Amino acid sequence: MKNDHIFDGIAEKFANNIYGTTKGRLRHTLLCDVLAPYLARPLKAIEIGGGTGVMTAHIAAMGHDVVLTDASSDVLSKAAPLLNASDNIRIRHQYLQEIDDLAAYDLVVCHAVLEWLDAPFDAIDFIHKNMKRGARLSLSFFNQDANLFANAIYGNFDYIAKGMKAKKQVRLNPKQPLGAMRVVDYCESLGFKVLDKAGIRCFHDYMRDISHQNSKFDELLALERQYHKMPPYLWLGKYFHLILEKG
Repeated sequence: MKNDHIFDGIAEKFANNIYGTTKGRLRHTLLCDVLAPYLARPLKAIEIGGGTGVMTAHIAAMGHDVVLTDASSDVLSKAAPLLNASDNIRIRHQYLQEIDDLAAYDLVVCHAVLEWLDAPFDAIDFIHKNMKRGARLSLSFFNQDANLFANAIYGNFDYIAKGMKAKKQVRLNPKQPLGAMRVVDYCESLGFKVLDKAGIRCFHDYMRDISHQNSKFDELLALERQYHKMPPYLWLGKYFHLILEKG
């Protein structure tokens, strides 16, 4: 826990990097898409590492009771103005490993958290162990397989040869990208049932003309929606998403 990466001191930069870009808008839109079929009935939900609360706000706006947690007090201070007007949202400042009431929720949301943790597979195990049977986990993470593919396209062969470990860790670069198939296998080994899987940004990050990420955003979004659950494209998503159910 002490070596997990949190965003105190860079909350503004974090928010701008996530939601002030086409990559952030696209990621959020696609995550809302894949969650939609699992939000059809009233739920009690908890978002782990929910940051500035954009996904929490979306789930709450659909009528669900949501608890937002994050380890960064700075990031949560940015969430408060967005969420405080809603009476079906509670905000808690805590690390993932400190959450002691996961069994109270029908839906656990953990998006773009694992890659910042010192022991991401231990975190998956913790979540599974503490969820109630029949509850569902919406899990997304930075995809190491897509990261390698992108660096090969960019010609970063020395970086790949060194295991894609930067000499100096940039604070907004994930410290622990995870291979998608490895995570799927691990989740199934714990007893999770995979209900759905999707790539998030299967095309956006590979575009040769990056100006098209903005000028052709609607066409790009349509393409992502058409193919992001289909192999082989889903495995190339810069983020990978799973809906898991505890048996």
